[in-house]
Amino acid sequence: MDCLFCKIIAGDIPSKKAYEDDMCLAFHDIAPQAPVHVLVIPKEHIPSADGVDTENSKYVSHIFEVIPKVAASLGLQNGYRVITNCGEDGCQSVKHLHFHILGGKKLPENMG
Repeated sequence: MDCLFCKIIAGDIPSKKAYEDDMCLAFHDIAPQAPVHVLVIPKEHIPSADGVDTENSKYVSHIFEVIPKVAASLGLQNGYRVITNCGEDGCQSVKHLHFHILGGKKLPENMG
């Protein structure tokens, strides 16, 4: 598979990890849109939110259990934003489900 995020999970492409366990990986975005910008991805390839089903939804559930822990470890006490893009019109740039954690300052309302 020629998926950028699958290659990061496999260790073929280096990343600055913020968190990792057997189901997901969180790493710092290489083009941050906020002082803190981390991506959280499932270790199973799911193309987008449209690809979530009863067989793989456990990865999404787990990621949403992990996100508050990652945010706290990054010092995001005053809040943060979680975003996922889906499909071409949603500006999804990598076809592997991923969630952006953005924070570290007051974010503009129209960002996202």
